Amino acid sequence: MDTIFQVLKMLGCLGMFLYGMSLMSGGLQKLAGDSMRSFLASMTSNRFKCVLTGIVVTALVQSSTATTLMLVSFVNAGLMALTNAIGVIMGANIGTTVTAWLFALSFDGSFSLGAIAIPLMFFAFILLSIKGQKKRNLGEFVMGFALLFLGLSTLKDTAYPILSSPTVHGFLAPLTNWGFGSILLFMVIGAAMTLMLQSSAATMSLTMLLVSAGVIPFTMAAAMVLGENIGTTITSNIAASVGNVSAKRTARAHMLFNVFGVIWVLCLFKPFLSLIGVIVEGFGFPNPVTTSFGENTSALVASLPYCVATLHTLFNVINTLILIWFIPLIEKTVTWMVPAPKGDEEEVFRLKYISAGPLAAAELSLNEANQELIHFGEICYRDFEYIRAAINETDPDKFEKINEKLVKYEQITDRIEYEISTYLNEVSKGELSESSADRIKIMYKMIGEMESLGDSGDAIGRLLQRKFNHGKMFDEEMFAKINHLADLVDVAYKVMLENLRNPDLKDISQAVEAERDINTCRNDLREEHIANLETDQYQYTTGVYYIDLVSELEKIGDFIINISEAKMGMILKSDQ
Repeated sequence: MDTIFQVLKMLGCLGMFLYGMSLMSGGLQKLAGDSMRSFLASMTSNRFKCVLTGIVVTALVQSSTATTLMLVSFVNAGLMALTNAIGVIMGANIGTTVTAWLFALSFDGSFSLGAIAIPLMFFAFILLSIKGQKKRNLGEFVMGFALLFLGLSTLKDTAYPILSSPTVHGFLAPLTNWGFGSILLFMVIGAAMTLMLQSSAATMSLTMLLVSAGVIPFTMAAAMVLGENIGTTITSNIAASVGNVSAKRTARAHMLFNVFGVIWVLCLFKPFLSLIGVIVEGFGFPNPVTTSFGENTSALVASLPYCVATLHTLFNVINTLILIWFIPLIEKTVTWMVPAPKGDEEEVFRLKYISAGPLAAAELSLNEANQELIHFGEICYRDFEYIRAAINETDPDKFEKINEKLVKYEQITDRIEYEISTYLNEVSKGELSESSADRIKIMYKMIGEMESLGDSGDAIGRLLQRKFNHGKMFDEEMFAKINHLADLVDVAYKVMLENLRNPDLKDISQAVEAERDINTCRNDLREEHIANLETDQYQYTTGVYYIDLVSELEKIGDFIINISEAKMGMILKSDQ
């Protein structure tokens, strides 16, 4: 019974550790979401800056997985080239080694991170109690930091008695005597643990526990570290499996980097471990490679976590120094591994940026949603081209084919509105800053207006269909005036798309002027229509179709100006 309690206690400590890491990472991303986005987007002018960016960001968020998911977001949203993302991935693998060194310090009895966790929790509680979103985000980060190391400290104290038991030794000892087969087995164990825990940091801490408790030799701990580097890539590849081409290529690049590193280390396993031994000896620690398993002196036990951290760091640094020169080749390789889809016209109507679902960091998911709004606007403009073709078509058979396009686009806009709104609904379930929550509300309004643009195309198609069914035709003067109004709507559309693509939109005077021109033209045509009916310029029924078409085109202008105004409001919310 006591053993079961100890195991449950150890699992609870592990849960505290994982929750603390999640809380800390989420708090930091909310605290510095926009700044982090700007930092990642700007610090990528060359491959060395990309690596440095990856190191800094990952050291801050304490999670290479979180950094990788950010990169998927940026590549999907077109904010970062795949080449730059590969460089940041390399830096992220180095940055995650900072966590290993913090763990090694915690294992050292001379410095207890667990001891400072309780005061930090009190400080975090004060911050969480103060009004202000930024202070609460900071409090969340500090609380996560405290829980992370409190969980690690209690995990160490709880796990040592369990791991030191004869039962555990008797189970694992035979598994370490199979030579190279044992190395491969412990690699698989490391990868599987990382996949199950969704955290290479957690697996790293357990590896340090196992080796410092004398349960496994340093050689097997090294194999587990290699497995952890494979396991951490599985998560991103699973997440990208339902994503678009960019998401899949970014995940494959992460996988290639780590798989290549594991392969060359396995080929040079003994020389590599010997190098680790020489390095740690240079710092005054016992050599874990030349010391026989079982000779766990106090000095060796104290040094083993540092040895694991050294191995983890050296693995990623050497791997980066080798592969940084081959980033273009890696890009070509992942492009070959994940070719662009060879679809027909239907492919352009699918979501391009958010098909993988919301990212772990809700704040960063808004980048993809914003790009999807631009894509949605482009689809609506393509629909308008078919509207103009339908208006000017006089052949009923040819009109039928164009009208089918209008019906199809109405269905497409309905589907895209539903998918984006579903995505935003999932994003809003995450923890967001106030400005990002306001941005989501504005995005809902924008996709609603765009869906209305699709409805207008369908409405115009039905109106023109009734006109054909009743055998009515517009004369040349009617066509000229309607096309003039359509030209003004076309101008408004182009201004709207330009505004959607502008990340620093400060002025929508062009959009306002385009809307004013449409309204003026509509008013003039209405007055002319009334005068023409009084003088019998055309039949009443034909005039009804004519003025209804004018009204539908003017409605399109209303939806267009609403989108530009909403985009302006979203920029203002982001700047607050």
